[in-house]
Amino acid sequence: MSKRLFVLDTNVLMHDPSALFRFEEHDLYLPMVVLEELDNGKKGMSETARNVRQVSRTLDELLGGRSQKAIDAGIPLAELHGVAGDVPCTGKLYLQTRELPAHLPDMLPGNKVDNTILQVTLGLQAEHRGKRQVVLVTKDINLRLKAAVVGVAAEDYSNDQVLDDLDLLYSGWRQLSPAFWDELGDGLQSWADNTGRTYYRARTEAAREWQVNEFVAVAEGPDEEGMELIVRAVDGDEVTLELIRNYRAGHTSAWGVNARNREQNFALNLLMDPEIEFVTLLGAAGTGKTLLALAAGLSQVLDEPVYREIVMTRVTVPVGEDIGFLPGTEEEKMTPWMGALMDNLEVLTQSLDGGDWERAATNELLSKRIKIRSLNFMRGRTFLHRWLILDEAQNLTSKQMRTLITRAGPGTKIICMGNLSQIDTPYLTETTSGLTYVVDRFRRWEHGGHVTLARGERSRLADFASNNL
Repeated sequence: MSKRLFVLDTNVLMHDPSALFRFEEHDLYLPMVVLEELDNGKKGMSETARNVRQVSRTLDELLGGRSQKAIDAGIPLAELHGVAGDVPCTGKLYLQTRELPAHLPDMLPGNKVDNTILQVTLGLQAEHRGKRQVVLVTKDINLRLKAAVVGVAAEDYSNDQVLDDLDLLYSGWRQLSPAFWDELGDGLQSWADNTGRTYYRARTEAAREWQVNEFVAVAEGPDEEGMELIVRAVDGDEVTLELIRNYRAGHTSAWGVNARNREQNFALNLLMDPEIEFVTLLGAAGTGKTLLALAAGLSQVLDEPVYREIVMTRVTVPVGEDIGFLPGTEEEKMTPWMGALMDNLEVLTQSLDGGDWERAATNELLSKRIKIRSLNFMRGRTFLHRWLILDEAQNLTSKQMRTLITRAGPGTKIICMGNLSQIDTPYLTETTSGLTYVVDRFRRWEHGGHVTLARGERSRLADFASNNL
């Protein structure tokens, strides 16, 4: 009974159109009602509709020219193995071609699609009892609950899960005790280049676990400033570290904004480094993600013209649908979703010297250099020399994230921000979010960086509420 038969719900294919090729040696079964639901969901420009159309094309290619007898015998999925890359796939696909009699409990009345899928699964269980296990795979929690009630084995689709546990997610920095320097002994080298940057090179077994652009804090305790460095190169057990800039009060600032804690200082170093083209910032509400990204962006758009303008976008819920029948341009329609941008711009302009007239002139200037765009119209675009901020990125799937990041042209920097505890998109979890996906995939890239912001700095009221409510 090692080779199982998985019954796929429609939402699995809508979520991941390559799911047919993700079950290795196991066989798959598609109830006829699933094909009906795919047909109903194929229209539109949303990501879900595109996935449905892709699934339909894949099924058409699998079935092409086959006889009824060949379809009944099962379609070898290995024939289209290339669709899913290098994932081993040796199972067969079965389509429902006949009635599967099964008594549905009276507690599940009506002709609801979920109940029909349960009935098909019950029929398959009766047919294969003692031969192999039949499992229903669905992203719908309520359907899994109903399946448990009627005695059907049901699982979530977890192939898109990046990590088994969110605690394993890369934080972007690590803390070492001051004894770290003593352990290096005479093998430590240090020098400064012609720009004044200080570097250290050493050999340590611990370096084998470090990533390029990961931060290292050498301090006695978590609240002490200590020495803060960034990993610039790792070669086996040899590591090259650079002393980072201090953006705290009394030192350097970005558009008048200073770091209030260690993680914010790490984030500003990533944001202000032109060699780092992709930055991810995770953190709860009030940790300063948007403020830091805007301040660093304004500094490099207006003070030092590294980028032409700031482009800010965020997910509108529901994701992928049109942004409504509000009057106005794309930017005016997006304005209701951009409260975070407006609030942080108010903080940045209020800190400037001068009266109301100077602030009004500054706001007018900023409005010309900050563009608000909708995610719905990103496909096919190319951004050149832009500072692109993607807010609320936790609500994107890995495929949507890939579509957006590949919009970056030469000279563009992308900042993805989000809070994994505030996911609003159906069927996404903390471990399957597109934001988790890119944090894990970009951690080893020399031009990417990540920091998880831990402490709230919005206000003592917001900080207490975040920790206690």
